[in-house]
Amino acid sequence: MKIEKIFVKQAVVVEGKYDKIKLDSLIDGLIIPTHGFHLFRDRELREFLRGLAKSRGLIVLTDSDAAGFKIRAYLGGMVPSGQITNVFIPDVYGKERRKDAHSAEGKLGVEGMDTETLRKAFAAAGIAEEKPREQGEPITRMDLYEDGLMGGENSRALRFALYDRLSLPRRINLTSALPLINNLLTKEEYKEIIGEIRRGSGEVQP
Repeated sequence: MKIEKIFVKQAVVVEGKYDKIKLDSLIDGLIIPTHGFHLFRDRELREFLRGLAKSRGLIVLTDSDAAGFKIRAYLGGMVPSGQITNVFIPDVYGKERRKDAHSAEGKLGVEGMDTETLRKAFAAAGIAEEKPREQGEPITRMDLYEDGLMGGENSRALRFALYDRLSLPRRINLTSALPLINNLLTKEEYKEIIGEIRRGSGEVQP
């Protein structure tokens, strides 16, 4: 079955060549690997990415482990926030076929994600949504505070339960998560899910 590609004008930044190979089947656009932490030592690559960020914007898609978030944070410090769109893959545990062993954290990387999961991740970031969501009352940081997702004794567990429901990685901070939550849910849907979590139907895994 032919996969309908997502056209993006921004440059998509991934960690490695196998991530690029995976995305080539889904993305119609420029895909650039950082070759892991090589980005930190490669001044020419950094300048190239800064130029792309200024001229067309960057989409950053890294693994959901500590290394992936370190690269994401480094890129976020390199260019203005308005020039970056973050796409996050969920925490999925397993091993890529080409590898002999699991990763340090046991999570699948971008290359291990199925195409539909990647498509949903792009849609969650507001990229190539098939049907734009009607604009209603937004979910705000005050909503998160009032619902106990920040500043409370059980906030971390509540956040994890919500992130798990929305297939977001647990390492993501609330500032990055909030626009994605708004892309994925209306305020009414958000309130309903929070209610379900509080009633215990969304059990939090440690």
